[in-house]
Amino acid sequence: MSFTKVKVYSFFLLCTILWIQPVAGQKKKKQKEASTTPPSVSVTERKTGPKAYKDVVTGKAQTSKGLFTVHKVEDKYYFEIPDSLFNRDFMAITRISKTATDLGYGGEQANRQVLRWERGPENKVFLRVPLFINVSTDTIQPISQAVKNSNMDPLAAAFDIKAIRKDTAVVIDVTDFFKVDNQIFSLTPLAKQMYKITALQTDRSYIESIRSFPINTEVRTIKTFGVTPPTPSMGPSPSPIPSVNLPGGSAAGVITLELNTSMILLPKVPMKKRLFDPRVGFFANGYTVYDDASQRTDRQTFAVRWRLEAKNTADIEKQKQGQLIEPKKPIIFYIDPATPTKWRKYLKQGVEDWQAAFEKAGWKNAILAKDFPAGDTASLEDARYSVIRYFASGIENAYGPNVHDPRSGEIIESHIGWYHNVMNLLRKWYMIQGAAVDARARKPKFDDELMGELIRFVSSHEVGHTLGLRHNFGASSATPVEKLRDKAFIAKNGHTSSIMDYARFNYVAQPEDGITDLFPRIGDYDMWAIEWGYKPIYETKSEEEDKVALNKLYKDKAEKNRRLYFLTETNAYDPRAQSEDLSDNAMTASDYGIKNLKRIVPNLVNWTKEEAETYESLTEIYNEVVGQYRRYIGHVTKNVGGIYETPKTFDQEGVVYETTPKAIQKQAVTWLNKQVFETPTWLLDPQVLSRIRPDQGVEALRVIHETTINNLFDNNRLQRLIETSVSNTNAYALDELFTDVQKGIWSELASRKPIDNFRRNLQKIYVEKMNAIINPPSGPSMAGMSFSFPNTVASPTPDVKKSDIISMARGGLTELRTQIKAAIPGTTDKMSRYHLQDVLTRIDRALDPK
Repeated sequence: MSFTKVKVYSFFLLCTILWIQPVAGQKKKKQKEASTTPPSVSVTERKTGPKAYKDVVTGKAQTSKGLFTVHKVEDKYYFEIPDSLFNRDFMAITRISKTATDLGYGGEQANRQVLRWERGPENKVFLRVPLFINVSTDTIQPISQAVKNSNMDPLAAAFDIKAIRKDTAVVIDVTDFFKVDNQIFSLTPLAKQMYKITALQTDRSYIESIRSFPINTEVRTIKTFGVTPPTPSMGPSPSPIPSVNLPGGSAAGVITLELNTSMILLPKVPMKKRLFDPRVGFFANGYTVYDDASQRTDRQTFAVRWRLEAKNTADIEKQKQGQLIEPKKPIIFYIDPATPTKWRKYLKQGVEDWQAAFEKAGWKNAILAKDFPAGDTASLEDARYSVIRYFASGIENAYGPNVHDPRSGEIIESHIGWYHNVMNLLRKWYMIQGAAVDARARKPKFDDELMGELIRFVSSHEVGHTLGLRHNFGASSATPVEKLRDKAFIAKNGHTSSIMDYARFNYVAQPEDGITDLFPRIGDYDMWAIEWGYKPIYETKSEEEDKVALNKLYKDKAEKNRRLYFLTETNAYDPRAQSEDLSDNAMTASDYGIKNLKRIVPNLVNWTKEEAETYESLTEIYNEVVGQYRRYIGHVTKNVGGIYETPKTFDQEGVVYETTPKAIQKQAVTWLNKQVFETPTWLLDPQVLSRIRPDQGVEALRVIHETTINNLFDNNRLQRLIETSVSNTNAYALDELFTDVQKGIWSELASRKPIDNFRRNLQKIYVEKMNAIINPPSGPSMAGMSFSFPNTVASPTPDVKKSDIISMARGGLTELRTQIKAAIPGTTDKMSRYHLQDVLTRIDRALDPK
């Protein structure tokens, strides 16, 4: 008998014993119950059942008709649910209308969930939560039963039917349901844990209003929660989830929120899916699909996008003939009335800049921006409205999410979050990237016109996300570096092919180039992506046929046009896919960028000064200069050990993975030796440092050097150099990296020049890093583990003890020890000699630890 059978038999025997045991003690149990059981009641008294409709929905009822007809009778709220809406999917989107201080911002999404009403036994109505994780392609297939058996969706709530309206609708009491704290309509458990939120305070929680509209019902509640008071800090929290102490919790022990839940009906027939293509950057949703005819489980992934449809058959024919038509329902973004008036037109322009892209897909007036409608009937939290919400916040950011139907990817609505202080971020970015060329950026406060242009650019970027577009970090690498200085090229094409790239501003342009347009714009890739996602395909009958048609479209339009390529924002090893970079050559582009920073730094005192103000703005901008310089270092470093990844299908020529050419990798190391390891004294301007900090930048530069060395000699990068050298004798090899870097960092050993303070620190960092490679700390190994985002492939994490990495580091240090010993006798500078003697001792310990 197998172990499994023993378990089953034992379980059956246990059940039998448990079933028989009460019978043995039946007499004793009856005697006990005789003294405790209340007087019996009749079946009629026990099961009252639904009342007459007029007895529940009385003449006093205040009724709001819509998706679910809502009746308010005195202090009770009732939903009248028609039979036609049972087993229909609807989405509940909960937003925080008004929030406690430091708990997000009014208008932000707190929760969303697909729900479904179901009739149950004993006059019950259940609220089920469908999960859409595993599905079958056809409910008639036998395998669909297996899927159901292993994926039963939870019942989130149960309601007694209070009345039935002429057999066409049922009435349920939802008062207590919405007054209490339900997970599906509340803050997430993770948010509660983070903010130390405890139990709902029912005496201070109530329903403010429930209103119904044709396709949605809006529930607004006031919820008061207890908060765990802050405790004195005793060092780092052991919890992996950081917590936030809320001022309301500290002052009153509770916080109060206003929540609005929009329940919006999802289409009875889901929108036709457009299957995801890794060559075009759309957000995606998906689930595992089971089919009788399949020989494996399949993951169906589909793009997230809005539903655009023709108004009638005549328009379809016009569109087939190449004419532009207006959609039945355009995409409309409303401007939050809380938005300062002078910025509204720029936000609108950012929305409607996308109209040109939709025209490429066959639509006119497909996306519009409007002021929010006035009147008491309109609510910013109403799921029928997509809104650009303006937050009074010190956060330097904006974001563009969307709420979509998980069955099809259809976007239902979106609330773009716009933080007031994003303008400060834009000011800093544009000053350090554009002030060398654009005189308008050389002041502490920008003119409204310039700030408006910056707002418009960010608005367009965030709207792109709400249309389903991901970041395309490879777009800027399609522009040859010298074209960034070509005025005619920039006027026609801009400096990047996609506004969805983090390409920011053209920092490569030099003052003598005469280029004044430094802004990104909706480019060739954006036009192509919208065409791929939104151009109707009328001649096909299935999603798989659409996939074939879209593949042909890709090969016809995008395969040979580098400006239409999409490279993911999650790739750790492709130097073409980077945030904040420009051009096809990071080294040359960064040289130009540093030339402009060298022009900017000496002017920072004058460009940031304001009467009666401290040097806070100067400090802020100088730190941005340092940050920009560090970005350049990161852009260059990613070329070392780089591997190009170009998504392709079987019917395309060429490979997916290619090693970054050796010449480019050597150029990157040469750049690091020149622009980083040779002390960047231009960054240490005494006129600036003497006004903002007590030090002279020695430690700050040490941090930059240490970060660069650690990044350059990261084990994953070193392993990639080993991997790419195995089959390609012309690849940049591991030993070349060690030799090139060591030669640059230790150049004084050959020249016999004095080693200054900055270089001494750098050389110590190098020796300590080699020591760390040779003598890795003991502890659990992460070798062989990898972490990746969907549709990406992560490189393996090496076990350095079983690779050439330690061998190479040991060999390099051994050679370096010989060179240092030879150099010490000829070193006349005292600090240089002490330094070399010190590092020699460190090398000895590293090579022979005892």
